[in-house]
Amino acid sequence: MTAEPRGPKRAPTIHDVARRAGVSRMTVSRVINGEKGVRPTTQRRVEAAIRELDYAPNLAARSLAGAATLRIGLLYRIPNPAYLTEFLLGALEGCSRINAQLIVQRHSLSTGETAAAEALIGARLDGVILPPPLGDAHLLVGCLRGAGVKVVATGSTRPAPSLATIGIDDFGAAREMTRHLVRLGHRRIGLITGRPNHASSGLRQQGYCAALEEAGIALDERMIATGNFTYRSGLEAAEHLLSLDEVPTAIFASNDDMAAATIAAAHRCSLDVPADLSVCGFDDTPLATTIWPELTTIRQPVAAMSDEAVTMLAEMIRAPGNEQDAVPHRMLDFDLIRRQSDAPPRRR
Repeated sequence: MTAEPRGPKRAPTIHDVARRAGVSRMTVSRVINGEKGVRPTTQRRVEAAIRELDYAPNLAARSLAGAATLRIGLLYRIPNPAYLTEFLLGALEGCSRINAQLIVQRHSLSTGETAAAEALIGARLDGVILPPPLGDAHLLVGCLRGAGVKVVATGSTRPAPSLATIGIDDFGAAREMTRHLVRLGHRRIGLITGRPNHASSGLRQQGYCAALEEAGIALDERMIATGNFTYRSGLEAAEHLLSLDEVPTAIFASNDDMAAATIAAAHRCSLDVPADLSVCGFDDTPLATTIWPELTTIRQPVAAMSDEAVTMLAEMIRAPGNEQDAVPHRMLDFDLIRRQSDAPPRRR
């Protein structure tokens, strides 16, 4: 069961068309551009999805495709392979659509921000996309922009009006998931947070706290365990929560990896999910539907986010001189996707 979309309404994207038609985003792009090699039945399915969604191709992106090739960098430091895969797929598709070259570099914890920026500047890039948490790396961002490199930060970032951003409402999404658990009847709801240096971690915790306050449920700090977005950290955090004298009846993990680990920890404790413990995640990565029970989670459009970040960056780079100071900020929708890992609490 899929809940109604939450957050600001947006126009349907190529990703929505691909999902509706059951094809790849590249296939949709080929149909839109009138390219050969698409089976008639597939083309009809894509055209039907376009009509049903009232999809209008991004004309700005298509006009950008006729311009000179851009060199766009993507610097990442993401511990979640599933998230990174989705992010890269979206960025690659965006670059192919606007005639841009994508240069991918990894930023390790041992690499200083200045050194990372100098490497990108030395590669003579036109612009750089920064997945979380690098949008909050102010020294890195400052060095890039000081060298005239356009930057778009994706995901949640700490407020910086001068930095172009694209993401979702992490606070609102976490509040909605916690509200969902409250509506099911849960009162002891645990939270596994993400990395402290990720803005999204703080925003998701704030959303959780806001929903509890709305419901008149006193905040119990013992119900909040720290993770770092990895499976191992989620396992340790879940084991801690499940060892409390009063165990939670539901646990909301700040990403799907930690939610999957929570289900494993529950099974170790001979708890049934969701009869004894409801477990919910965040992101809706492929992992959410490859474990059992399948995860109730927040879907954030990771591939669409990176795809649109490419277009945003290209528009900034190619903007006329009198428009170059305009800084775009875009918010995408999130969805609460309900599957089999949550239920009303069992009476004891």
